[in-house]
Amino acid sequence: MITAARLPGHWAAFAAGFLLLVAAPARAAELRDADSIAQEYIAAAITSNLALQGQRLETERAQAALAAARARFLPEIALQARYTRADGGRSIDFPVGALLNPAYQTLNELLVAQGLPPRFTALPDVSIPFQREREQDTRITLRQPLYQPAIPASVRGQRELLRGSHAAEQALAAQLRRDVYLAYLNWLKARRAHSLLENSRELLDENLRVNQSLLRNGRITEDQVLRAQTEQLAVVQQIREAQNGIEQARSYVNFLLNRPLDTPLEDARDGIAAAPLSAPADLRQASDRRPELQQLDALAAAADAQRQAARAALQPSLSLGIDAGTQGESWHVGPGYNFAAASLVFNWKFFDGGANRAEADRAGLAARQARLRQQALTQQIGLEMQQARDQLAASTDSLAVAETRAAAAAAALRIAQRKRDAGSISQVEFLDARSAQTAAELSLIVTRFELLQRRVELQYAMGELSGTAAVAQGSAGNE
Repeated sequence: MITAARLPGHWAAFAAGFLLLVAAPARAAELRDADSIAQEYIAAAITSNLALQGQRLETERAQAALAAARARFLPEIALQARYTRADGGRSIDFPVGALLNPAYQTLNELLVAQGLPPRFTALPDVSIPFQREREQDTRITLRQPLYQPAIPASVRGQRELLRGSHAAEQALAAQLRRDVYLAYLNWLKARRAHSLLENSRELLDENLRVNQSLLRNGRITEDQVLRAQTEQLAVVQQIREAQNGIEQARSYVNFLLNRPLDTPLEDARDGIAAAPLSAPADLRQASDRRPELQQLDALAAAADAQRQAARAALQPSLSLGIDAGTQGESWHVGPGYNFAAASLVFNWKFFDGGANRAEADRAGLAARQARLRQQALTQQIGLEMQQARDQLAASTDSLAVAETRAAAAAAALRIAQRKRDAGSISQVEFLDARSAQTAAELSLIVTRFELLQRRVELQYAMGELSGTAAVAQGSAGNE
């Protein structure tokens, strides 16, 4: 067995490569922290995300519906003009000539017999048509509801729907903030793991080359070469998985930002900041800040308003109507043509077959359903908060364990290196120590980023990502 003491040149190169593995990159000081970069990505996503844009359009649609409901309080003024040409149609015939002409003829004959001239002329029959041959009707109409209880109920319903739409937009924005931050942390985690594995592969490539050279010279046995080759292939597989993770995380971040999936992302400075979370909120405080609950509350209130509107349709209503304009066979203005009319219209629907009552019952059931969903969501939020707190506590403990394990692995590697230099340890044992140190460093990277992700998830569960709330502060990486 060839010991490390007999290969000072190769092991010196191996140790130099290992120092590159554990040393912090010099360019880290030029990078920004992860939180500031993530905040920029979040701001871009809030502006460009397609799902959020669609929800904003839904909010605008609700605003337009509310404006339409409010407009029913105002008078409706319209100009109406009609011109008619008619031919034929129904008429009433009065046989005036047939009734009076025989009498007039007899009287005329009596007058003639007396030597007097006849005084009575024959009369034609009279026909009165129901439709004029030409007619115009031009008027300005005003309709003003004076008492219609369905109008304010409808306005209240649309106002609550608008509030629910705003809450849905805030809920989607909070989810988007969380998803962008978590996706960016996943990308950073995959990059750190990929960088560590790349450095490890360089060392293993050099180790395999040295072992193959020693095997050709008959200095070692073939099993050591196979062991070195196995270590190299395992790291290559891990690098491929880490590269896939980088590509997937980058694509997801760009998808959330609505830009080409291959757009490069900005790297962040290494290190993890110990930014404290705000005081943990109780369930009531978290419920007040979660827009999902506000959305369901608005939907329940809107259903109540719809039920009131359905009931109000059976109540009496009063409205005012005013018409003013001109009528006749031609367009003229003045006496004999102008007209004006004012009306008070009272309406009371006594029976509609039960349609409005059924509509009110349907709206009442929708309100009950929304409140049941609100109760279920409140319990779910409490469960999310508890789970997020437990996971954050577990990640905090895991970070301490991972740091201790990494420090122990680094110390074991230093001891193994001294034993190797003294010739009291085999190359295989030294590789085992190096593999353990690499695994410990990978575990520390994963644990650090998972800690930040758990913090973001807890903030989301507590409702701190809604509205203008900021996401978790701090950055992650290798210290």
